[in-house]
Amino acid sequence: MFEQIKDLLVDELSVNPADITPTAELVNDLGINSLELADLVLMCEERFNIEIGDDDIHKFITVGDVVDYLASIVK
Repeated sequence: MFEQIKDLLVDELSVNPADITPTAELVNDLGINSLELADLVLMCEERFNIEIGDDDIHKFITVGDVVDYLASIVK
């Protein structure tokens, strides 16, 4: 799951792969803005065929948060 999220961040949002770790903060460490975060959520929904609730998006602080969330709902 981590590698899939890393690929999305690199390929779609042009994040430096060396900066992506489970503890890297999406905004503070990777420089992702709110629009890019929304794009990431949409890409995850499409790739994994899921729906991410608006309330859950606020839980996405680190890359690990996204990975853990997705791992808990993707079958």
